[in-house]
Amino acid sequence: MPFESTAFEGLFIFTPNIFFDERGYFFESYNQQVFAEAGYPVQFVQDNQAFSRYGVIRGLHYQRPPHAQSKLIRVLKGKILDVVVDLRPASATYRQVFAIELSEENKKQLFIPRGFAHGYAVLSETAEVLYKCDAFYHPASEEGLRYNDPELGIDWQIPADKQIVSLKDQRLPLLHNLPVYDTW
Repeated sequence: MPFESTAFEGLFIFTPNIFFDERGYFFESYNQQVFAEAGYPVQFVQDNQAFSRYGVIRGLHYQRPPHAQSKLIRVLKGKILDVVVDLRPASATYRQVFAIELSEENKKQLFIPRGFAHGYAVLSETAEVLYKCDAFYHPASEEGLRYNDPELGIDWQIPADKQIVSLKDQRLPLLHNLPVYDTW
């Protein structure tokens, strides 16, 4: 089964079936029917792709309701540490962190339901990341959580002197200052 559940409701790892032969490999990175039959009906409307170099930390970002997004994250080239924080107050894992290494080698993908802040750190020389979203980008609904919030204690696996973080992300609020949304 290509779907692996996590301790976080709705958050799962998808590892596609890969077919290798003398030419290389082939796999379906996403099939709406396969996801729906497994109990994960989602309709994506937007794909985003990012290129970054070693040490870049992006996030932690989310869009507030009613423009929240579910995402399916995968790495085309390189390796990242993908990190999410559960912001759903009714969840058993509220305010908890989940992290996974995603790479071009392992071809794992992370499905992130609405209600999570998301970010990643580039662990390889460079990385290309592709993520599918089930809602359009809505700039007025964009929010975030500071990547180095001591309450979260995230180990980004990048030495502090090598971390590259945008000024915008450095100024995001801490977890205890975030608004709480009951409807994700």
